Amino acid sequence: MFCPCTMVFDRGNPMKWIFLCLCVLLSGFFCSCGDLIVGESPADLGLEDFEAAWKTVRDVYPYLQFKGINWDSIHTAYLPRAQNAHGDEIYYVLFDLLKELRDGHVGLWTAGGFPVGTYRLPRSLRDKDAYNPLVVRKYFHSELRLAGDQNMEYEILDGNIGYIYISTFTGGTWINDFAAVLDYLRNTKGLIVDVRDNNGGTDLTSRVVIGRFLASALAYPPVYINGVLISDPNAFTHPLGPFRYQNRVVVLINGRSFSAAEGFAERMKQIPTVTVVGDTTAGAGGEPHVVKLPSGRQIRVSTKDIRRYDGERQEWNGIPPHIRVAQTADNAKQGRDKQLEYAIQWLR
Repeated sequence: MFCPCTMVFDRGNPMKWIFLCLCVLLSGFFCSCGDLIVGESPADLGLEDFEAAWKTVRDVYPYLQFKGINWDSIHTAYLPRAQNAHGDEIYYVLFDLLKELRDGHVGLWTAGGFPVGTYRLPRSLRDKDAYNPLVVRKYFHSELRLAGDQNMEYEILDGNIGYIYISTFTGGTWINDFAAVLDYLRNTKGLIVDVRDNNGGTDLTSRVVIGRFLASALAYPPVYINGVLISDPNAFTHPLGPFRYQNRVVVLINGRSFSAAEGFAERMKQIPTVTVVGDTTAGAGGEPHVVKLPSGRQIRVSTKDIRRYDGERQEWNGIPPHIRVAQTADNAKQGRDKQLEYAIQWLR
């Protein structure tokens, strides 16, 4: 996952040029992501970088056939641009090349070390501004409590219904606070776990949360690499903690629940006490890896074909809810959160 300040770069929009430059200049102040790389401009090995990027996708990208992409034809189409690129012009070529994959995980780093995504998934765009934390706060009589480096918000709603919002599953010490948060909510009648607009992270983090709701070990969904099913005997999520929350749970998702948040929703769907409510997630299913090109430039490419338990790909398809409840930006502007309202009524 790219850092939260990642944007899809539109080089035809001069205002985004200005914004990009400002972000690069100020990234040291506003972006704490560990994968932000700043250094000298790489050597002028543009054509070598193009060939290496193309071959990397050819060799490891799992969705070329699924998406109907003829990668050889794309090489032919982009080669003249790569041959004629001078200096940092190769970034435009690499950006457009990788954009052909239409993959929310794929991207590259600029010369200034700024991570740039190449594609925004349609449901993520559709649900922009549909979830509004200020609207959510209207359903509470008191301020939400903060935990985990402010990545979690929690409190108790009317009717003794607990609520936890988790904004990310990136690694960090914040996850250590989850035990205390759940302990605060352990005697509630029901619990809402809200991962709308959650930007993903790692399964190692999300399973710490999932384990607090499991009665027994849960196998991971199928994962393929180069078309081969991976059989990992350790790929289980296990019950965790001094107690497991056993009352009813609603997990809220939307089209901006991304990557690891999607895997979280899919595994939570398998727990009998859990109902997933909202709208289908973004559809970002390939575990990405950073690849260094000959010049030192870096790209990010999906390498694993992650499936749902029903065998369908998480990529593009996303994770559908048990119960679909639409929430739009217009609903939010009117001060309503229809998905949260449904969850509250479901648990009463």
